[in-house]
Amino acid sequence: MSSAAAERPAAGTIEQLPPAATTAAHAAAEKLGARTVIMAMGELLAVTDAFVVTSGRNSRQVRTLVDEVERQVKDSTGRAPYSVEGLHDLKWVLMDYGDFVVHVFHEDTRDYYDLERLWGDAPRLEVLESADNGQKD
Repeated sequence: MSSAAAERPAAGTIEQLPPAATTAAHAAAEKLGARTVIMAMGELLAVTDAFVVTSGRNSRQVRTLVDEVERQVKDSTGRAPYSVEGLHDLKWVLMDYGDFVVHVFHEDTRDYYDLERLWGDAPRLEVLESADNGQKD
């Protein structure tokens, strides 16, 4: 464990979430990410403090969500993800920032893997979608 990680308190509650995780969630919501949620994982996983979970209706929207999250987190914190996986098929893109992980799903893939049920004990914060999102369908 790095010294920075040792100094950082574990995020076991919503109040202790990494601020950049909130930035990532709001970036996804602004680009109409569906059912965007932040899950506090600090008490359940030793490797990260939070999951940000969101989804898009199609591959193009998934890519847009990934790009916007990366841009806004970089602009606000100067941070880039340590790794990004899943860009080849855009069904489940995982952006690892260390203290938080962003999961951007295609909606069908999200329903199949159902991380929110799998990690049902994690405290969570629903992120309000933009006003435009309420006008779809």
